[in-house]
Amino acid sequence: MNKTKKLALLLSALCLAACASACDARQTTPGQEASSSAVAASEAVSADQAAADEVAALIDAIYVQQRTPDTDAQCQAAKSGWDALTDAQKELVAGEFASPDYFGLDTGDASRDDPRNSDGIGQKELLVISFGTSYNDARAQDIRGIEDALQAAYPDWSVRRAFTSQIILNHVQARDGEKMDNVAQALDRAVANGVQELVIQPTHLMYGAEYDEMAQTVEEYRDKFASVRIAAPLLGDVGSDAAVINEDKQIVAQAVTDEALRQAGFDSLDQARAEGIAFVFLGHGTSHTAKVSYSQMQAQMEALGYDNVYIGTVEGKPEETACQAVLGRVQEAGYKKVILRPLMVVAGDHAYNDMAGGEEDSWKSQFEASGAFESVEAQMAGLGQIPAIQQLYIAHTGAALASE
Repeated sequence: MNKTKKLALLLSALCLAACASACDARQTTPGQEASSSAVAASEAVSADQAAADEVAALIDAIYVQQRTPDTDAQCQAAKSGWDALTDAQKELVAGEFASPDYFGLDTGDASRDDPRNSDGIGQKELLVISFGTSYNDARAQDIRGIEDALQAAYPDWSVRRAFTSQIILNHVQARDGEKMDNVAQALDRAVANGVQELVIQPTHLMYGAEYDEMAQTVEEYRDKFASVRIAAPLLGDVGSDAAVINEDKQIVAQAVTDEALRQAGFDSLDQARAEGIAFVFLGHGTSHTAKVSYSQMQAQMEALGYDNVYIGTVEGKPEETACQAVLGRVQEAGYKKVILRPLMVVAGDHAYNDMAGGEEDSWKSQFEASGAFESVEAQMAGLGQIPAIQQLYIAHTGAALASE
């Protein structure tokens, strides 16, 4: 190769090197820049999802029914993890039970509630045991409403609270920092405080699975007190078949109907009936033998002449209280307007989601989707805030006090 060609090749190589250097200085071509940006964005999304998944796992870890020595620390870790997320990351939280609503849903001001778990009880305790709710406003209005009424009626007794749902206790503790007792904790507190006379007033609707579990736990502590008495749940004795009704069921039927009419602006069921309105009162439902209580409540409504009042259940147990069964009866009767209301002590998650939620399987959505009704409305209030219901609990407590 002659010198001229060598020089030409050298100059060409230098030119290519300079071009490469210039390209490096400009970093990438437009296409490469887009590709690089896409990679960076993907990595950011992946990091966001990883952070959200970590918090979801922390939430799922406290969505359990068993309290352990680690529960307090787990609740704190879940909330700290949530608080550290960006708004975008919070929207990505999804687990077996976790969702952005676990910490993000506004359910009211927790400070309006009273956890009623202080010491200094004295020798006479009235322990009010409820399933519980993570809806702060509902807890203050419905559960505290009953507790306050009982304290006013029995001022010589110290009213304390226990929830049977550890899942709810963990939720409220993690989200709001409010610690409440489960049944065992409340009983341990009573023992430590030297309580001698213990009266249990469950706020449960009926003698169902929750009541049975609560009663079993109480029995384990019976020998630690001079006396233990358990009052009746709201609807009283279950009875042998669907036709059995009693005074308790009559009081509840009249109270919830009167309150529904008042809130809807009617003076009577006849007035509502004349406007084509049917009321549907929605309970939880159960596979327990106590499910006959819902059928008895329907029988009670009919016995009172409340023919435009229907009883339904979220779980559809018993079968005649399932959504489509009730919808069909309301439609067949010719009513064109429907008002839904909880037949539950607390207007919590079941009321806001299963009854009145925007999902297609909620009762409100199913009634609307049928196309059979001009309007479907929902009243969001639990039984616990109705004065007549509070008085019935007071009467049940009084009966328990008089039993010995």
